[in-house]
Amino acid sequence: MADTTARVLKLLSLLQAHRGWTGAELAERLEVSDRTLRRDIERLRELGYPVVATTGPAGGYQLVAGKNMPPLLLDDEEALAIAVGLLTAAGGTVGGIEEASVSALAKLEQVLPPRVRERVNAVQETVTPVIRPWVTVDATTLSVVAQSCRDHERIRFDYRDRYGEMTDRNVEPHQLVVVSQRWYLVGYDRERDDWRTFRIDRMGAPFRTKQSFEPRRIPGGDASTYVLESRAAMPGRYEAVLIVEAPADDVSHRVWAGSGRVESISAGRCRLVLHGDSIEWIAQTILWLDVDFKVDGPPELLEHLASLTERIRKAL
Repeated sequence: MADTTARVLKLLSLLQAHRGWTGAELAERLEVSDRTLRRDIERLRELGYPVVATTGPAGGYQLVAGKNMPPLLLDDEEALAIAVGLLTAAGGTVGGIEEASVSALAKLEQVLPPRVRERVNAVQETVTPVIRPWVTVDATTLSVVAQSCRDHERIRFDYRDRYGEMTDRNVEPHQLVVVSQRWYLVGYDRERDDWRTFRIDRMGAPFRTKQSFEPRRIPGGDASTYVLESRAAMPGRYEAVLIVEAPADDVSHRVWAGSGRVESISAGRCRLVLHGDSIEWIAQTILWLDVDFKVDGPPELLEHLASLTERIRKAL
């Protein structure tokens, strides 16, 4: 009976994760016969889950959302993943959901099986997330953007760029990406007829236009890569150029994502280009590398590093 219950729970999880499965695909995933699969489908229907059979050459099954949908069932790993996510969200970068995250976690604990509750409690008691976000995003704004991405619906919003200039944007939203504790939207700007990245914390009053669009292919095919490349190509107030006495791969792993580019010169040497609006931040990034380096510019960075060197010499 325990094996049957676990299998039915896995079947429900598969149906919830995918809009439609063929019977053969489900039987293969569950490692059962077609007859056993049909029995498990009937068990879900008896529990109140609206599983419908789809027509076609292969045939299949689909879980249809209904007004009287039974409570969501989670396996051990899913429940633990949600609990950890809520614990992290309680101190995260999305403003306004801290209390809601704590409340949701408390409710989740009440309905978890004892074995799972014990694992969740262990995580809570031993893990303290220390997240000091540079910026926070509005939960409502994030929700509107996320739903628009999911439903392929155009949105409009006011946008403040890095220079403080406000513009009205008409965008086809495609994907949300989180980089260095900042939320970005990858979307197609219809007015500029080109792809853009938008920081969610700089958006104002986004609203859904009820106009759908056909998803386009993101340049490079990957939203995360597009954001990182866009950040790396974005000019800053300062650009620092260094020759670093370390392999390019080692340096790449220690540089903040999207904050610069690394070019290999030889097996043990590379060229590092950093950009940013703060000389202090660039200097800290260089010192964080903990390798020998030579600075080619700018003069402001040389002056700041000389000042740091003098302070350290006096301290020692």
